[in-house]
Amino acid sequence: MIEFLMYLVFGAALGTLGGLFGIGGGLIAIPLLGVLFGLDQQIAQGTALVMVVPNVMLALWRYHQRNKIEMRHALPLASMGFCFAWIGSIWAVGIDAQTMRIGFVAFLIALSAYNLLRMFYANAPASSQMNYAWPWLGVLGAASGTMGGLFGVGGAVVATPVLTSLFGTSQVVAQGLSLALALPSTGVTLVTYAVHHQVDWMIGVPLAVGGLLSISWGVKIAHAMPERLLRGLFCGFLVLCAVMLAFKV
Repeated sequence: MIEFLMYLVFGAALGTLGGLFGIGGGLIAIPLLGVLFGLDQQIAQGTALVMVVPNVMLALWRYHQRNKIEMRHALPLASMGFCFAWIGSIWAVGIDAQTMRIGFVAFLIALSAYNLLRMFYANAPASSQMNYAWPWLGVLGAASGTMGGLFGVGGAVVATPVLTSLFGTSQVVAQGLSLALALPSTGVTLVTYAVHHQVDWMIGVPLAVGGLLSISWGVKIAHAMPERLLRGLFCGFLVLCAVMLAFKV
């Protein structure tokens, strides 16, 4: 019972972060499950997905309520993300756990470096018109889906900074579209990990319940926060996750 409550509180904290950054909470859950609970990399990724899938579903709905997500933009992202996440997840379950952990750290460092560079360069003002449409959204969906399937993070962490820097969207619009990409890709990735017995359901279910109780707060905070501050926090969040997991390597 005490362990269940601990996982519930843990899930609530992760749900708030997931709603704030539009990533479902899995990115920080994975290193924490590895560092604090000693799970192998693939099992940590699969277990985190149990929480991420319902969190993404609820966060997507909340973002859509506040900023209507355009289906003509979401559809190519989601469809290509789904296909390539399946490929990435099949690849992931066959890789050595230590190699996967090192790869995940490298992935986070690359994302952190990209976001840090963006902080020092002035971006063009966000526009209501997307700079690029299909097929470039499909290309982004394929790349994000592959990384999401491989590392169990849903692809939103890849898509969000690219949508703001290259496609010209605001941060909250980018996070909403990234959630539309993440929902089908996390779903197929979870199924793949579960089929290969890379999920600890006793940890994942209470994490999911806690996340669902809190994720709406994160979305509310995201929409009340200044754009630059939200981007800076997102960047710091990536750096923190990379440092945490590096201690486990």
